[in-house]
Amino acid sequence: MKKILVTGANGQLGSELKVLSSRYSQFDWVFANRITVTLDNLVLLKEQLNEIDPDIILNCGAYTAVDKAEAEKEQAFMVNHLAVELIARYSEENKAKLIHISTDYVFDGSSSIALNEEAETNPINIYGESKRAGEIACMKENLNSIIIRTSWVYSKFGNNFVKTMQRLMQERELINVVNDQIGSPTYAADLAQAMIEIIESPNWIPGIYNYSNEGEISWFEFALAIKEFGGYNCNIKGIPSASYLTPAKRPKFSLLDKSKIKLIYGLGIPNYKKSLKKMFA
Repeated sequence: MKKILVTGANGQLGSELKVLSSRYSQFDWVFANRITVTLDNLVLLKEQLNEIDPDIILNCGAYTAVDKAEAEKEQAFMVNHLAVELIARYSEENKAKLIHISTDYVFDGSSSIALNEEAETNPINIYGESKRAGEIACMKENLNSIIIRTSWVYSKFGNNFVKTMQRLMQERELINVVNDQIGSPTYAADLAQAMIEIIESPNWIPGIYNYSNEGEISWFEFALAIKEFGGYNCNIKGIPSASYLTPAKRPKFSLLDKSKIKLIYGLGIPNYKKSLKKMFA
């Protein structure tokens, strides 16, 4: 029986994998939180990996506090770069398969067409820089690894845009949402399912892949869809990013082209509205 280690088990993606795992009892699942797999202590991390001895690693653990990363650069790079480097090296040395999760924030947002895996990276914040450093290290240490870039992740678990909107729409009569950042949301349950399908596939084709739900929208349009499915009465006003300043800059355009993952793994990717409706259900 193959043993699958899921890091970041209490995060959105890890939690969705946990839900799905009961359907895949042919695997021995190990769900590791930040104590059982310590991504900010490399000495401990190496010992923990040796002890768990996985056949497959799904690295969903990350430092994801985008604004906080501006002040905590060392911590962000420790988890998103150095720990990834160690995990990739471990998986290469021990012939374990590795799927590592990355982000659309490796791009600067200057594109006007959907970004494929070959598009030039140029992160504009510390979080993006740390994730890009992790990608480079992962590919260098383990040529056989798979990296999945995703965007705007949400789930019924953890903290995310959908849950924040749900709360605000019940508390306030009016909310402002940026309308000039374009991309596509990702329902973590869909991404979790895609990862399992890749593991189960007879083909293991290493490299970088993009995954998000279908649709090209702004955060404002996403908020309108949340309002629709939640039946909220709150008014939503679209505002430019310049009116909502954050410590970390965000890419203006980070829509991901999913052609490669659909072609190679035959994945059916749902439209964002279909998946959002599923989460509300």
